Amino acid sequence: MNTHPSHTGFTPIAPRPSPVRTTGLVAWTRHNLFSSIGNILTTLFVLALGIYALPGILQWGVVQAVFAPDASACQAARGTGACWGVVAEKYRLILLGRYPFEEHWRPVLATSLMLVGLVVSCIRVFWKPWLAIMWVGIMALFFALMGGGVMGLSSVRTDLWGGLPLTVLLATVSIFLAFPLAIVVALGRRSNLPAIRSVCVVYIELVRGVPLISVLFMASFMFPLFMPQGVSIDVLTRVVVGITLFAAAYMAEIIRGGLQAIPKGQLEAADTLGLSYWQTQRKVVLPQALAMVVPSIMNNFISIFKDTSLVTIVSMYELTGALSLALNSDVEWRPFKIEAYLFITLVYFAFCFAMSRYSLWVEKQLSGSKAR
Repeated sequence: MNTHPSHTGFTPIAPRPSPVRTTGLVAWTRHNLFSSIGNILTTLFVLALGIYALPGILQWGVVQAVFAPDASACQAARGTGACWGVVAEKYRLILLGRYPFEEHWRPVLATSLMLVGLVVSCIRVFWKPWLAIMWVGIMALFFALMGGGVMGLSSVRTDLWGGLPLTVLLATVSIFLAFPLAIVVALGRRSNLPAIRSVCVVYIELVRGVPLISVLFMASFMFPLFMPQGVSIDVLTRVVVGITLFAAAYMAEIIRGGLQAIPKGQLEAADTLGLSYWQTQRKVVLPQALAMVVPSIMNNFISIFKDTSLVTIVSMYELTGALSLALNSDVEWRPFKIEAYLFITLVYFAFCFAMSRYSLWVEKQLSGSKAR
């Protein structure tokens, strides 16, 4: 059979170009940096700014910098190079505050245990009932190591706790306590019972109407005035309660937004199946509502972690407060606050960046489950 194109009218299709890659560095760069005229101009501007500023930053921060804890060398390099020697000299006081120097191994071990617990809690394979028991043990060991008075350890007052251990403790405990409280308050604000709804509304609006500094001030200085004679609550407990109540009020509104986004048909379907109110909330409403507001919840967690720096107002020296304490009491190292603040900025960034990346991972997991 003759199948020549001139006899059959067949016209071959021209070969198509190979598909553009959608993964890899080149594809990411094309999509995020050069996808439009605006992105191209912004990318070029940032590159030009980096090329202009980077040599000076490297000259100040690396080439001319002083890394040894030598105050005289740092004074000689002022104006031309950074003094990272202040970090080498004061890092223990910055990270551990006024805790007794010879007992520094205790807050280091206690903080390490809590960080390990946080990492384990973020891994899905470990989401088992024993995780709650593990946290009870971690918190018991943390307070035993930090406070002492047991196992032959010397007692250390809570007002001497400071630095990174105090920051991690305040953020962790406040987040753990604020999250369930926020869920209860969010559900209460949507309750059909006027008394419960009114209490939740008053609590949310009252707390959100004042800054955290005011809450901490009232918890630390005004609350003891209402206590019976001779009864005193530890300042650490009062601070944790203040941060928890403040964070829960903001988080409750975030969760309420997720609850309002649930279609009414979901509730009607749950009623049809004969589920009780709490079964409906636990099995139908809350899983979907919380999944919708993961980014906002994580933003609130990051905000709690950073807001712990405000406890300095009640004479508790967490990371930033310990830095001021370390430098203000030493005239030789006082001029090098910039380098010290850059150091704790790196610490804050490491924690906040890890939390944000974990939030993205959770979002991907949830989007994958929805796709299935």
